[in-house]
Amino acid sequence: MRAFDWPHAPVHRLSEHGAYIVTAGTYHKAHLFANTKRLSYMTKALIVLAKEYGWHLQAWAIFSNHYHFVAEAEEPTTLTRFIQYLHSVSAKYVNRLDGTPGRTVWFQYWDTHLTLQKSFLARLNYVHTNAVRHGLVRQPEIYSWCSAAWFARTAQRSFHATVMEFPSDKVSVPDDYDLNLTTWQALTGVRQPGCRY
Repeated sequence: MRAFDWPHAPVHRLSEHGAYIVTAGTYHKAHLFANTKRLSYMTKALIVLAKEYGWHLQAWAIFSNHYHFVAEAEEPTTLTRFIQYLHSVSAKYVNRLDGTPGRTVWFQYWDTHLTLQKSFLARLNYVHTNAVRHGLVRQPEIYSWCSAAWFARTAQRSFHATVMEFPSDKVSVPDDYDLNLTTWQALTGVRQPGCRY
């Protein structure tokens, strides 16, 4: 992977190609990325590989057993190769750490093509605030492995306010992963997931 580089400012409107929301979960929903080192690796891998495959990340959230992201690309046909490579390198990484070569790490992923602005805004809100939904933090910006702090820093104020206030309670996203603050603390040993970026 190339050097780590944060995405540029988020886009305000969908391009003619639309955007995609992607969710992926680990095999048997196992908490294989359950410490700060592994979460940071997965975050970096997502950002670096998205850029290499021509995907412009708009929101992301990485957890111990799943992730979500929203991104746009001029060539959306590269999505499968991008996800396959992301899963390959991250699986090899955690399997090397655990001494379990060949272990199945990722189960599958789901993607939805977003072509309507309201759907786009709702999914941005959903992903930026996902750590709050899982009960890990009270403010999305303090969770280190998501885009909420980046979004707050780089988005225009009016666009940030629009997204963060946009309703997303009726969004249909595969997200039945067992995560809460007690589980988080037991898995990671981190009393509160604080922001490092």
